[in-house]
Amino acid sequence: MRIIGGIFKGRHFHPGKKFKARPTTDIAKEGLFNILANRYDLSNKNILDLFSGTGSVAYEFLSRGCQSATLVENNFSHYRFIVSVLNDLHVENARVFKADVFKYVQKSSEAYQIIFADPPFDLARFSEVPDAVLNSKTLATNGLFILEHPKEFDFTSHPCFKELRKYGKVNFSFFEPIEVPDATQE
Repeated sequence: MRIIGGIFKGRHFHPGKKFKARPTTDIAKEGLFNILANRYDLSNKNILDLFSGTGSVAYEFLSRGCQSATLVENNFSHYRFIVSVLNDLHVENARVFKADVFKYVQKSSEAYQIIFADPPFDLARFSEVPDAVLNSKTLATNGLFILEHPKEFDFTSHPCFKELRKYGKVNFSFFEPIEVPDATQE
């Protein structure tokens, strides 16, 4: 696994052969971050990386200067790997939680401008992830939620769906919260 852009570009990390996570491919990461770099100033964005796995996507955000990153991973060995990489990179603007993602988003009161989720493709509750995030308080009002998923899932009919990008077998669905009209302005 390598970091493909930013200040940590070219750094390699090896999670080991027994690691169960499926890291986002370099081609998919490059495509995703090209989109994000052209649309957003990441330096003022707080990022939430759900189902972090190796932490690969969060490292890319950190490498590109995001304000802060929070990683949530339930698997203890994955959590330990993420902590060790962040220590190796000497990152001080990141936090890692070993927690169930569904419980985390339900209980967290912190709002993030960008949330990225890469659940295991065989997760029994995979189709519930968008609503779990979008119905929580974790996504800022003008925020962006990005879900990595296999082609077997189609979220284009979701009311918050905005865009789909495909990179080989990797699909990214982009969601934005629905703006609720302010009743006091009528």
